[in-house]
Amino acid sequence: MKTCFECIPCLLRQTLEAARLTTDDETIHEQVLRKVLRTASEMNLQEPPPLMAQRIHRLIRQMTGDNDPYRDIKDRFNHFALELYPELKERIEHSREPLDTAIRLAIAGNIIDSGINYHINETQVHSAIEHALTAPLAGDQKEFCKAVSDATDILYLADNAGEIVFDRLLIKQMPLEKITLVVKGSPVINDACLADAQATGIADLVEVIDNGSDAPGTILGECSEEFKRRFENADLIIAKGQGNYETLSDVKKDIFFVLKAKCPVIAQHIGCEKGSLVFLRSTMGADYRLSDN
Repeated sequence: MKTCFECIPCLLRQTLEAARLTTDDETIHEQVLRKVLRTASEMNLQEPPPLMAQRIHRLIRQMTGDNDPYRDIKDRFNHFALELYPELKERIEHSREPLDTAIRLAIAGNIIDSGINYHINETQVHSAIEHALTAPLAGDQKEFCKAVSDATDILYLADNAGEIVFDRLLIKQMPLEKITLVVKGSPVINDACLADAQATGIADLVEVIDNGSDAPGTILGECSEEFKRRFENADLIIAKGQGNYETLSDVKKDIFFVLKAKCPVIAQHIGCEKGSLVFLRSTMGADYRLSDN
């Protein structure tokens, strides 16, 4: 997915929010913002937005000396989601369609996105849960079940801290021995890393690996050789969140994208309304599936 003009002010907003997380010094805020503006002026709009976001957040970490500006936010939402987990698990257990409910709750968790909404709070998460349980959900769940059944090696690409507790609900609806959860190789925004997978208990449920990258998405050229090998060999990819959609929507691989369309640019690209629940099999995967048979 290419970077649109509308992505640029969003990236600049994100820059200032991240800089303010690290320090109250307005001199540093100005230095960071000016450096990012110079970098943005040279950005290649043919590249996906997460590539520019990666460069921006690297600059912020280098200039402020804070390796993980969103750490407190990640810890807060990991704790909050774990408090919610027993109630959410019970909703699935009492549901007439447990898989449908688990998918909806996994999408609800995608609201915990500090890149899109730095001011996200617990009330908004509760609202997202109730919305997800009743809103329209496009996607063929029978097709998904067959894909999971046919696969022997499934990579589940996680998105954000806190959100991975919601992912745990969906993962438990699948054969655990087939699943490997993938987190980021090092901190970027509030994306989940190994520490978050361990803190939320999901590392005790399935194998967890990192992708070797600090991009808020999955830019294959930026990932480790080990991850690229695992990605190539996987039968099925489940990709959470907008960043993974932005970076993988053009990749020829069997991918189910699971996200909430929080951004008007992404909603337009997908062909849905902003705020929609998205459970979408990649059209690019059709060529992959044909060549694999």
